[in-house]
Amino acid sequence: MRNERLTRRKLSKFWRSHLVCFLFRFTLLNSVAIAFRELDEVRPVSPAPILSGPAESHKSDLQKSKLQQSAAPKNCTRDTAIIDKLLNGTGYNKFRIPEDTGVDVAVEFWLQAITSISEITNDFEMDIYINEMWLDPNLNFEHLSPCKENLSLNHQVLERLWTPNSCFINSKIAQIHNSPFRNIFLMLYPNGTIWVNYRVRVKGPCDMDLSNFPMDVQTCHLIYESFNYNNQEVRMRWNPFKEDPVYAIGSMILPDFDLVKIQSQLVVEPYPAGMWDELHVKLSFERRYVWYFMQAYVPTYLTIFISWVSFSLGPKAIPARTMLGVNALLAMIFQFGNIMRNLPRVSYVKAIDVWMLVSMSFIFCSLLELAIVGFKVKDDGPAAARNKRPQSNNAPLICKKRLMFDSGENSPRLTALGFPHQQPSTTTLEKRFMLPAAVPGETAWIRRRSKSAHSDGFEPKPRFCSCCGPKMLPSPSRALWNVSPTQIDKVSSIVFPTMFALFNIVYWSYYGSRSKAAAEAIHQSV
Repeated sequence: MRNERLTRRKLSKFWRSHLVCFLFRFTLLNSVAIAFRELDEVRPVSPAPILSGPAESHKSDLQKSKLQQSAAPKNCTRDTAIIDKLLNGTGYNKFRIPEDTGVDVAVEFWLQAITSISEITNDFEMDIYINEMWLDPNLNFEHLSPCKENLSLNHQVLERLWTPNSCFINSKIAQIHNSPFRNIFLMLYPNGTIWVNYRVRVKGPCDMDLSNFPMDVQTCHLIYESFNYNNQEVRMRWNPFKEDPVYAIGSMILPDFDLVKIQSQLVVEPYPAGMWDELHVKLSFERRYVWYFMQAYVPTYLTIFISWVSFSLGPKAIPARTMLGVNALLAMIFQFGNIMRNLPRVSYVKAIDVWMLVSMSFIFCSLLELAIVGFKVKDDGPAAARNKRPQSNNAPLICKKRLMFDSGENSPRLTALGFPHQQPSTTTLEKRFMLPAAVPGETAWIRRRSKSAHSDGFEPKPRFCSCCGPKMLPSPSRALWNVSPTQIDKVSSIVFPTMFALFNIVYWSYYGSRSKAAAEAIHQSV
């Protein structure tokens, strides 16, 4: 009995300990599960970011793509598989024209930025997006159940496809941007339509006509065509679905030009290998001449006005006037050289050339006027003082006259008016007589001894002489030369501004009308 009691006691302890362990483990697991559940409920949820602008559109695109993926069949063909089947499984040849009848290539240009226009090299540089679109039936993948409506690919796939090999045939430099990779976009549509977009930097020529510079209008152009295929194989066309296939995607801001018009045109050009379709782009620019007006015309006005200040300094300030005129001329020459340094060497006269040369001529003429004034001041120094001395009425005058002498014995005496008409033998002698001043209107003579031509030693008597008075009238040329330096300065101060004003009227009227006519011709051109 005792042994049985001990055995029961041991069994009860064993089951009791196992039951306690089981309950402890169950309680522990249950508490851990509750703790994890509560931790998930208490964990803070980060708020969703507020999207706006492109982010919202990107979110909507993601939602659409998810819907398309959910709506797409589960057995759709992915991009890589489609490209592999098109290029490797069908025997595609990149050197074969897609259609034997020729391919129509639609072209469209997006002007991103015009970076520079150079008069020295006669060219311009700009960044442009080139869009080409054509149909290649060999790339139709509608039967492959694609997962996407169209395929966006890179330039590596484009190198495996047929392309029209188009280029700018008149460009100086054309290169595809490589920042940070080649900027080429390729999209393939299910029906086989290919859309290629290049981002290119191109430098093209300009037909520079600087005769109206700086009020000129310049034209630059580009020619785009297929380099390898004539129009029997590739027909280049502007995008027929766009009214303006060439347009700017932003504002074209240039420091010294305004883009006034963009023209696009299709030209069929004959070559020895056939007819080629050429797409011409013509860009017209009108120069902003405000900078040139401030840097060239306004300083010229000031320099010319300064040169006229010398007219008011008087005839005695010769050194100051000389320095002023020479400095003005040198400043004009230096300014003209700075302008010409940035212009090409052309064989015709520009508007700025006419302005600068005429302006320098005005300054040079002011220096010539100064030379005349200086000569007059020097010439009228001691001589003018002597000429201004008062002369008495008894001052003698020297005159050279041709006299006729009578050799007769009964010659009458010389009178104030002349001699009686007689016919004696006469001898003509040329003598100098010093005539004392007499009463105005009278004539007095002093006869000097002279040897007669007769052999009898008779001294001939004068019978006629032109009247020489004490006052002689100056000739018109000498009267003009006797203008005083002050009068010359006074006349110059009126003549120079008047002539310069007339020149301004003619200059601005002529070149302004030419510039306006050129701008109107560009706007009216088709």
